[in-house]
Amino acid sequence: KTMASHPKLLISFLLITITPNASSFQADRPAARHVKSTPWRTSASTSYRSRHIIVAATENGDDDDKTMSDVDEYRNPTTAFLSNFMQKDNANEIKIDPLANINFNAPKSPKLPLETLAATLDAQLYEKEWFVTGQVNPIYFDDAFQFQDPDVKLTGIEEYARGVLKIFDQDTSRAQIISSVVNSTVANTITVTWRLSGRVSIGPKGLPIKPYICYTDFTVDEDSGLVVFQEDRFDIPGWDILLSALFPFLIGKVTKEPAPEVEPRVVKMPAVGAGAKKGGIFDGLFQQLGL
Repeated sequence: KTMASHPKLLISFLLITITPNASSFQADRPAARHVKSTPWRTSASTSYRSRHIIVAATENGDDDDKTMSDVDEYRNPTTAFLSNFMQKDNANEIKIDPLANINFNAPKSPKLPLETLAATLDAQLYEKEWFVTGQVNPIYFDDAFQFQDPDVKLTGIEEYARGVLKIFDQDTSRAQIISSVVNSTVANTITVTWRLSGRVSIGPKGLPIKPYICYTDFTVDEDSGLVVFQEDRFDIPGWDILLSALFPFLIGKVTKEPAPEVEPRVVKMPAVGAGAKKGGIFDGLFQQLGL
């Protein structure tokens, strides 16, 4: 059998081959000013601890590029290794914060019925695709919000927004929302189904993403009605994603075919969510009450 018939073996061989070159990418990282730790909910999955938050600040206290995000934990060694090859911003360019339009300290939304919150998130995600753009609406997220997927864990909705902004190429990446519904089997949970495509900002030219389906589970606090936890799941394993990016000729042979295109649909913002979106977080509530 060839190495291509054993995808995990092929990935291991690739990492062993390019590992000696990694130090040159690590040397120009800003030094961490401090380290923070956040308690995490228990998970059945095994996590790989590679680094415990590199804070985007240099030794002299100056803020580094704000698009750098805080990662609590890399959950597998492949992702930890590839993080060394993240693209760096041009130091000579004028830096404009792409998320400057977002007030991460905005007042939180009043508690909404779970079905209304699901429809609100669906409408805003369909428009803003914040799973790749970072253009999140923080009023629906708890201050202690936590995120995890098969690759990373992090804490904070701003850290999440800056993380996806950094990793995904903003010219090509898409998060096409298929549906956002109240989960019928898991309490206080909204599940979003979406199609990811585009490129990730790893290596000089980035790596292509073979389109695949993602499932995002939002856990909603029963008392506040805010999203406290987000977990992303993928319909293909990590080795399939990596092999398809590195060796596109294996797609449909060793790896799965790309996910089909997403049909456009008409999405309407609920009355309460529409009021929140315009900045008057009580406007929609008053409208629903006839005030």
